[in-house]
Amino acid sequence: MNGTWMFEFKIEAHSGLARASTLSLPHGVVETPVFMPVGTQGTVRALSPNDLKAAGASLVLANTYHLHVRPGEQVIAKLGGLHRFMAWDRPLLTDSGGFQVFSLEGFRRVSDDGVEFQSHVDGSRRTLTPERATEIQWTLGSDIAMAFDHVVPGGADEPTARDAMERTLRWLERCVKRHEELRRTEERRRGRRRNGGEDTSPPPTPYHPSSSNPPPHHQTLWPILQGGAHLELRLEGLRRMLELGSWTGLAVGGLSVGEPKPVMYGML
Repeated sequence: MNGTWMFEFKIEAHSGLARASTLSLPHGVVETPVFMPVGTQGTVRALSPNDLKAAGASLVLANTYHLHVRPGEQVIAKLGGLHRFMAWDRPLLTDSGGFQVFSLEGFRRVSDDGVEFQSHVDGSRRTLTPERATEIQWTLGSDIAMAFDHVVPGGADEPTARDAMERTLRWLERCVKRHEELRRTEERRRGRRRNGGEDTSPPPTPYHPSSSNPPPHHQTLWPILQGGAHLELRLEGLRRMLELGSWTGLAVGGLSVGEPKPVMYGML
């Protein structure tokens, strides 16, 4: 597995509607269903990497928005990537930052281009677009990158939820395009090095060959489904999402944002 860096999902057993599966990622195998500890800023509070392993954690989440704001993805890349920065050699998933931007109500402005927001750290004005969110996650070098999405409150009416769902799908196409561009650029760069040619183009990320991490182009991109508490919207969004590509995984987003629990369970 460490030499091939493949992505594979395999169902191991069924029991009614429940199933036990394995998800093979560049940094290891994850047994699902899985509890994924949240290391928002590159660390899980009160637990060391060894503590996490002892507790059985196989996949940890880190957040694009927070790591971009502080210390910055370039700082992390210069230190060898997010895995080395965290001293974590198992799989990592990076959230796109969509939910965190949603939580900055009053400090952000959403448009089709992306989201303009005010940093909660230093007050600076920043812009996060689908392309930028993809680039940041690529630079971090996570196993799973999430597409940038538009999150709305759980009680959003149908027109508001539809607007977010449509925008999320448009943003998804842009994320896919940028992710593919980064992957192809990295492959060309590495191909020139293998063939002994001089590489005069700057790499898309400060990837360090001495790092034990897999190269960052061995990263999979997952879409996020939106649609609020409106089942028909979610089904429509899912159908259109599946028409856009063959995904190694996808996420159900926009839940646990204020809607009643029965509604959340109904959407799932």
